Amino acid sequence: MILGDPLLTAASPAQGQTRITIDEVFRRIAQRRPDALALADAPNRETFTDSAPRRLTFAAADRMIASIAGRLRRMGLATDAIIGIQLPNVAENILAMLGVLRAGMIAAPLPLLFRRADAVAALARIGAKALITCGHVGAFNHSRLGMRVAAEVFSIRYVCAFGHNLPDGVVPFDDLFTAEKLDPIPPLERERQSNAAAHVAAITFDVGEGGLVPVARNHSELLAGGLGVLLESRLAQEAIMLSTIAPSSFAGMSLTLLPWLLSGGTLLLHHPFEAEVLARQFRDEHCGTAILPGPVAFRLAEAGQLAHGVPGAVIAAWRAPERLAMTAAWREAETMLTDVSIFGEAGLVPARRGVGGRPSAVSFGPIVAPRGSTGAVVIGELTRTETGTVALRGPMVPHHSFPPGIERSGLPYFKIGRGGFVDSGYTCRADSRTKAMVVTGASPGIVGIGGYRFLLHDLQDVVRRIDGNATLTGLPDPLVGQRLIGNAADRDTIEAALNAVGVNPLVVAAFRDRSIRGLAPPPASSD
Repeated sequence: MILGDPLLTAASPAQGQTRITIDEVFRRIAQRRPDALALADAPNRETFTDSAPRRLTFAAADRMIASIAGRLRRMGLATDAIIGIQLPNVAENILAMLGVLRAGMIAAPLPLLFRRADAVAALARIGAKALITCGHVGAFNHSRLGMRVAAEVFSIRYVCAFGHNLPDGVVPFDDLFTAEKLDPIPPLERERQSNAAAHVAAITFDVGEGGLVPVARNHSELLAGGLGVLLESRLAQEAIMLSTIAPSSFAGMSLTLLPWLLSGGTLLLHHPFEAEVLARQFRDEHCGTAILPGPVAFRLAEAGQLAHGVPGAVIAAWRAPERLAMTAAWREAETMLTDVSIFGEAGLVPARRGVGGRPSAVSFGPIVAPRGSTGAVVIGELTRTETGTVALRGPMVPHHSFPPGIERSGLPYFKIGRGGFVDSGYTCRADSRTKAMVVTGASPGIVGIGGYRFLLHDLQDVVRRIDGNATLTGLPDPLVGQRLIGNAADRDTIEAALNAVGVNPLVVAAFRDRSIRGLAPPPASSD
């Protein structure tokens, strides 16, 4: 990977807002490397969802993206329509997101464990027009969930799904893989007279003190986050990377989708976690870079599954950035580690490990990548607020709340503060000797489990409405950051009631006697 590469130069925010869109990045790669492998599923795909593992070249992926875009347009969905996407970590997830963008629409990826209550709240807030999901993941039927959600969200016109045995009323998408004729995609030039990269590309969801908050980013802001991770990790051009992290958040896209596109390489997908399958993918696919949750990376290293330089680099996602400073030294001399501290949906800070395998110090001020190099790209800026919290601004940080006028609605919204800074809510201090930033705590009142964030008092209210004597609280967890622990006289009854309400399964699991490992089902540590 070379800083002077034309694609990186076009996507770089260093000279102001880029004018290249995410779809244009993909198109350039597909033209340059049509026969190269673009996407590959894990070999155990059939154990958790429909269809055999998919392997697509850039030409095949380009055709599928065009097929998805054409169908969405033929369904009568307009430019800038918001399309919800809820899929496991498989090729269709990436293809659906790129298909939505090619259609000139806005992708709204939902975390996989969102159930009825979460999905209805999220999609109703943003006026989603359609939802793309799948037949099932494990034993759970996501296509039926999609139909229930659509029945409650007035704006949703279509539920679409990949997979088999779909309910009546669901628009099937599997046939697009074998379609002989593509639906035409109307040109967007007339509808977008200004810079297309300045249009909203994706909406993700955070949790603030008032509840669920939609966070909208345009192409430029998304590319800035991905470019920062790519440059700091020294990801090679045409890299072969394996990710266990789904693109259902800003961090998920910045760690997986965008570095893959900007490097023009191969993206191997793993729906976590099957250790033997993961190790086989590392070996058989000649994986150069693994993208993993930070605690999982250390567990794999301890188990000897990152030995002998396969993969040669690890990008570690820290959803609980306050825990990064407490990690052990990285002892895998043949494997380069880049830590990525994630501050909810506000932004992220990538930093390669320093001398001796200890976490690198991060200074207040500009966030540049690669750090310490000539011509480094500025992707953001860090400061400490008067109340002692981490705030970010810059090219990767959203510049507007969504939807327009939300500030007058009385609903919780993404707040852009004075000078463009966004308060992440994470507490911090300045190291007395180095003046570096030290994150000291998570946002108060918010429980983070893997890629899921919950407002604790909202969950407690739901539980108390079912059983006034039941309790629910959050505790630290070494693997997924935190975990929920519940107590009730009749656990079976409260579990059934929570399932009926349609809350996240992690909340239901709090009322079971489970191990720490059991509290972290695959999607919780992958999003």
